[in-house]
This record gives sequence, C-alpha cells and structure tokens, in this order.
Amino acid sequence: MNNNEKKYEYLSQNPDVKTKPIMISLIIGAFFAILNETLLNIALITLMEEFNITLPTVQWMATGFMLVMGIVIPVSALLLQWFTTRQLFIGTMTVFTIGTIIAASAPTFSILLTGRLVQAVGTGMLMPILFNVFLLIYPPEVRGKIMGTLGLVIMFAPAIGPTLSGVIVEYLGWRYLFIVVIPFTIFSILFAYKYLVNVSEVTKPKIDWLSVILSTVGFGATIYGFSSVGKSDAGFTNLDVLIPMAAGLLGIIFFVLRQLKLEEPVMDVRVFKYPMFSHAVVMFVIIVMTMFASELILPLYMQGALLLSAATAGLVLLPGSILNGIMSPFMGALFDKVGPRVMMIPATIILAGTMFVFSRMDLSTPTWLIVVGFILIMLSVSATMMPAETNGLNQLPKHYYPHGTAVISSLQPLAGAIGVSVFISILNTHQAHYLSGVSNPESEQAVRESFVAGVELVYFIIFIFTLVAVLLSFIVYRARPIDETPESDAVNDAEQN
Repeated sequence: MNNNEKKYEYLSQNPDVKTKPIMISLIIGAFFAILNETLLNIALITLMEEFNITLPTVQWMATGFMLVMGIVIPVSALLLQWFTTRQLFIGTMTVFTIGTIIAASAPTFSILLTGRLVQAVGTGMLMPILFNVFLLIYPPEVRGKIMGTLGLVIMFAPAIGPTLSGVIVEYLGWRYLFIVVIPFTIFSILFAYKYLVNVSEVTKPKIDWLSVILSTVGFGATIYGFSSVGKSDAGFTNLDVLIPMAAGLLGIIFFVLRQLKLEEPVMDVRVFKYPMFSHAVVMFVIIVMTMFASELILPLYMQGALLLSAATAGLVLLPGSILNGIMSPFMGALFDKVGPRVMMIPATIILAGTMFVFSRMDLSTPTWLIVVGFILIMLSVSATMMPAETNGLNQLPKHYYPHGTAVISSLQPLAGAIGVSVFISILNTHQAHYLSGVSNPESEQAVRESFVAGVELVYFIIFIFTLVAVLLSFIVYRARPIDETPESDAVNDAEQN
C-alpha cells in the first residue's frame, strides 16, 4: 500500500474527521495571506512619495515577495511529507503574522521590505498545503466545484486587493494595509489550533540537500534576474540581469536533471509526462502573467495617466473583483458538468479581445470602459485558470499530488515576477522613449501621454500572449484520473492519446 492509499485509509477509518472544518481553517488563513500579494499594488505610488524611492525600487515590494515564494515553494513537496498538515499550517501562518507586524511598524523602506519578505516565507507554503489537502479529501468528480470555492482564495483575494488598498490608503494610510490583516491571521491560527486535524501521513523521505540548493539558486536567481530588468536603461542587456538569469537557468536545468536520477525527488518533474498537466502549466503561466501584470498596470495607468485617486482606482476594479469571487464556484461546478474545452474557448477569446481593446486606451478613455474591461478579464480568468489547473491535476496519479501542486505553485511567483518585471520594464522604456521625442518632456501633459504610450504597448504584448491561450483552449480535453501502477499508466496514456 502506497502513502496516498494510507492517507485515504486514514480518512475512511476516522469518520469523525470532518472535511469542512479542515477547509475552513485553511481558507481563512490563505485568503488573507494571498490577499496580501496584491494589496500593495495601488499603494506603490504612495510608498514612492513616503520613502522618496523610484518605481524600480518600490517594485521590489511585489517582485521581492515573489522571489522568496519562488525559493520556498519548490521544497513544499518535501515539507508536506516531513510535517503534519496542522504543524505546517500553524507554522506558516505564524511566520506570516510576524512579517505583517514588522511591515506595519516599519520606520524605513528597508524594514518594510524585510517584513514583506518574511510574509512571503509564510505565504509560499500555504497554497501547496491547500491544494494537497484538497486533492486528498475530495474525489475527482467533485473537484471542479470545490476548486471553484478555492477560487475565492486564489483569484478573488488578490483581485480585490487593489480595491481594498485604494480605500485604506486614501482614508487610513498605508500602514493599515498590514494592521487590518493582523487580527484575521491571529484568528486563523487560533481556529486551526482548535479545529484543524491532520489528513496526511508523515513519511520523512530523505532530504537531498543538493536538490534544495539547486532549487534555491535556480528559481531565486531567475526571479531576481527578471526583477532587475528595470534598474537601468540597458534592460535585458544589463549584466546585473544576464548573470543571475543565466545562473538561474543553469540551476533549474541541473535541478531537473537531478530529480530524474533520485528515487525520492524533492519535486518530481515526471508529472510533465501527463499531457493535460503540461497543458495546464502552460495555460496557468499565461493567465498568471496576464492577471498579475494587468492588476499592476491598470492602477498605475489610472493614477499616472488619468489622475484618479487611489480610492477611485480601487473602486473601479471592485465590480470585476466581486464578480470573480461570485462566479468562481459556479465555474467550478460548470467544469464538472461540461469539461474544460467548452469553458476555455469562449473565455480565452473574450480575454484576448479585452486585451486588444486595452491596447487602444488613451487619455480620453472613459472609466466605464475600464470597469467593463476588468470585469471581462476577471470572468475570463475564472473560467480558464481554475478549470485548466483542476483538469491537469486530475490526470495525475495520487503519489504525484504533492509534486504536481509544488510545480504549479512554484510557477506562480516565477510567472508573476516575469510578467510584472518585463511589463514594467517595457512601460518605463517606452515612456522614456516617448519623452525623448517631445519638446517639453517635463510637462504634465507629456508625462501623461508617455504613460499612455507605454500602457498601450504593454497591453498589445499581453494580447499576443493571450492569443496563445486561445490556441491552447482548442486542444484541451477532459482528463480522467490515471491508475498508479506502471502498467495501467501505459494503458491510460495510450487511451488518452
């Protein structure tokens, strides 16, 4: 009997174990931790003024967060087998709370960034824990519906972040972005202490420290390289960018080769032999890059070009955020009934069309168009990302669950860092290029027009990415769980292909 069969046997032999308190414990903590990923987006300009720093510097509040997550998440598959669900969750939420307290009381930007990075250590483990437990306690036939509920955390929390941020920054100040989170994280820890029980078996596999080092260098250096793109006018040709990116790429290559040789890999990359999982990963990366970049670029455009206040910019994004949360469970249930293709084809087409419209925005763009456009973006994301992810994970054998969730969770900060860094760099570069060709580059009108020019180019490039998602939506099929034996794997692979 393998480890996952033992876990299911554990649940069947313990009927008093209720799934709802387990998921409620995880969702409460994960919601506020993931909310924090985008909570600072609208506050970036405020922080620039508060600490007298540049956009590339304040950008580290977002990319530094993702950098630490990119280092922590790849080893999550190992940690999930070394500690109980209860130990990991309470530990990660405690670390996150400590980071939040540091950030709330920070007197300087360096301390604020330190608190933010400590938060990322806690946040990095939450999604792997959530997904692994979800795969263990729910059968494949209802996972779409449950995954839709998880969408309230995964998509609704970061989507509503800019809205809450705008209101809080406008009326309370940026410190309250952290202060208001603290009571909820403490409540989450206490709730989990009382109600959260373990649903996994601690097997304590051998730790391959070379894999851990290669993972840290690979993912960390890659994210750092992309995060350094905007530091100079040289962009991707800057040695501060090329060297860490090259080191990161080599680290990831050697990490992958190492995993293929180990009997107990830290993160088993053999999950990519399942076609729908690989399809889900590519789709996931495109959607995450699109969503993260859009949630950052839109607030900057509304405040920098349209001169809207932080609160107004946040409220403009509110309808899309609310609908995203409301529709996520519905999208999950719909996935269980009709499968991924029926949902993804129209959703990706609408997403691509919206990005093209946004690539034509200017200083006269009406606010209602941004509201409608963001609604369409968030509805398209909810109809695409979670079905793709659920469909991909459904094809994996049970013993690959920790590794599949680790792969997808690792790619989220990596894709986010790439998206944010590349698109911010494009925005800054094109803005500077525009200003170099006008007679009075310091005038407010010229600065606003340059901002618009940069935003238009960014959204046109995002539009190209979404066209790839459209093509991928036409080749997806409903994946079914594959047996765990090598013989049945071969049979199932043949049937799927």
